[in-house]
Amino acid sequence: MAKPQVVDTRPLGADHSWARTNGTYISGRAYIDGADETACEMEAKWGADRLRLLVPAELREKFDRQRYLLNQAIWHGELEDVRRETGRMVNAWLTLDRVATEAGKQPLPPAVWEIALGDGSVAAIVPDHARAAMVNAEGRQVAVYTLDEIARLLTNYPEVAKAKLVFPGAIVTEVRRTVSDPLSEFWDTKETLDDPIPDLG
Repeated sequence: MAKPQVVDTRPLGADHSWARTNGTYISGRAYIDGADETACEMEAKWGADRLRLLVPAELREKFDRQRYLLNQAIWHGELEDVRRETGRMVNAWLTLDRVATEAGKQPLPPAVWEIALGDGSVAAIVPDHARAAMVNAEGRQVAVYTLDEIARLLTNYPEVAKAKLVFPGAIVTEVRRTVSDPLSEFWDTKETLDDPIPDLG
């Protein structure tokens, strides 16, 4: 099912927006950046889109609902909504981290680096073939690359390397989710999540 390609045209200066003034924008960004930093730390520790798959489904559902509420606050909320939901999002990440650790799940080995690719798969980068066995897909589509393989790719596709040389400091600005993300089916969060969480017990 294709996602609707609808652009949110809400002006940042709307009367109800957390970003309506320079001051409220700076305040909101401070909280959003803090939540993003926690997400980056968890992805670096556990791998690209892996942590939510290491916890029970009912906790994963609560986590995804909190992500939805954070997106709703960012897209349509006031400053207090952004403050509240970013704090709850940080707590949600830390809860997943704690539950996965208590369940004996293992974080990424230091020799493995993972990054989500645009097609939803994951690239795992390892120093050599001996450490490729340290990569654990755990339900994700993961391709393992050694440093030698990356060097060969850059050698065979010199335009990639040349772009980085021609534009020093150039960075990739967009990364898509690795695992099929339930929130990617929503283009907007105007609707509330007022339906009850189903009783799974």
